[in-house]
Amino acid sequence: MVQEATDAGVWVFGGGLKDHREGSIVATDGTVTHGPYPESKAHLGGFSVVDAPFRDEALKWAAKIAVACRCAQEVREFVPG
Repeated sequence: MVQEATDAGVWVFGGGLKDHREGSIVATDGTVTHGPYPESKAHLGGFSVVDAPFRDEALKWAAKIAVACRCAQEVREFVPG
């Protein structure tokens, strides 16, 4: 799937994330808490970034990624800072 997206010119980058229990939360006051939020039931396992000109095209790529990763995909638009 990555090769297909690369060939189509839409692949930007992506990757898996280590186990959510290894994460750290940094609060706005600088306090660091190791581990996930205890109330979390779902955790981000990875991400993919594609550069699609229209949302419908992004949704089609998300469907292909969902099949390749064997898990549902959330689609959001990137807002530059």
